[in-house]
Amino acid sequence: MTSQATRVLVLNSGSSSVKYQLLDMRDGTRLAVGLVERIGENTSRLVHTPAGEGARERTERIADHEQALKAVAAELALDGTGIDSPDLAAIGHRVVHGGAAFSAPTVIDDAVLAEIERLVPVAPLHNPANITGIRTARALRPDLPQVAVFDTAFHTTMPEHAARYAIDVETADAHRIRRYGFHGTSHAYVSRRTAELLGRPPEELNLIVLHLGNGASASAVAGGRCVDTSMGLTPLEGLVMGTRSGDIDPAVVFHLERVAGMDTDEIDELLNKKSGLMGLCGDNDMREIRRRVDEGDERARLAFGIYIHRLKKYIGAYYAVLGRVDAVVFTAGVGENAAPVREAAMAGLDGLGLVVDAELNAVRSGEPRLVSPEHARVAVAVVPTDEEMEIARQTFALVDA
Repeated sequence: MTSQATRVLVLNSGSSSVKYQLLDMRDGTRLAVGLVERIGENTSRLVHTPAGEGARERTERIADHEQALKAVAAELALDGTGIDSPDLAAIGHRVVHGGAAFSAPTVIDDAVLAEIERLVPVAPLHNPANITGIRTARALRPDLPQVAVFDTAFHTTMPEHAARYAIDVETADAHRIRRYGFHGTSHAYVSRRTAELLGRPPEELNLIVLHLGNGASASAVAGGRCVDTSMGLTPLEGLVMGTRSGDIDPAVVFHLERVAGMDTDEIDELLNKKSGLMGLCGDNDMREIRRRVDEGDERARLAFGIYIHRLKKYIGAYYAVLGRVDAVVFTAGVGENAAPVREAAMAGLDGLGLVVDAELNAVRSGEPRLVSPEHARVAVAVVPTDEEMEIARQTFALVDA
């Protein structure tokens, strides 16, 4: 890395998409953001937005991830910030599943890539796409450090009594069955930003972080370290989500197989894509659900009630795990924007010191803020997440060391 190389390209490769951001780590400036979607289809779309300018859009067939990244490189080159630029310090890759092997950002070599591949059976929807993006980027810039930042890494500090399932140990170990957790880059970023908001060192704080988007997870964070989280072996466990069931009696799977005649793939699709809010009321957009609730729609009211009930259960459970809570923090699309969710989640919890101020809670802002009364025993905060910034920060810290 040259002494003036301070830029990091963040890549988030999905099965048919690539999201990217180029950041300058001297001051966190975003130089460009973009998205390539519908890769492999005839109507692929690339939207590229340089800093301070309007978006440029291309609609054409982009056959695969290699072609997608070459298209991204061409757009960046038009801005004078190409992938071949000497100002580029590293490429940071979001990798969903790092298993127990990776507890920190890691420079990718052949051995690291092979381990990520070995984890495909526990992340079949995510790791293959992440691997494709890594391989393509390494081919484009084989001389440049490529860093994997794992969604699971923040949760590797969970103690064994929180990470283990109560099943036969030999079977669990043979098949890597344990609770890994996800959204770790978000939980890490939000935990640190909450400490800044409160003006206290992270080491002093006990936090309950609620990442509420279409996917949703909760974490208990003690002194900056995760001690429990709601997602498990996969991102299916835990809270009610947009299309995922969250916690469910595992015997439901056997029942559907025996009584409904459903096979494994059908049950997998049911629990991951046809459940949660979508399965309960036919919508997974919280704004639409709240509109329907306000109009008296019974299915929407029930779906919202189940969502909040599960959320409260996790808040209470993590309060017990931590013993003392300094703040409950809402983040991600629903957590940041849905005031009725925050209000309902805190309702009736004043005995735990959890109260929201109605006026503060109603304010819309892109900045970290408190929504609890001034002298509340426990702070309630809204902290917008920034996973790309966290990936860039971790990537640059590793290669700049």
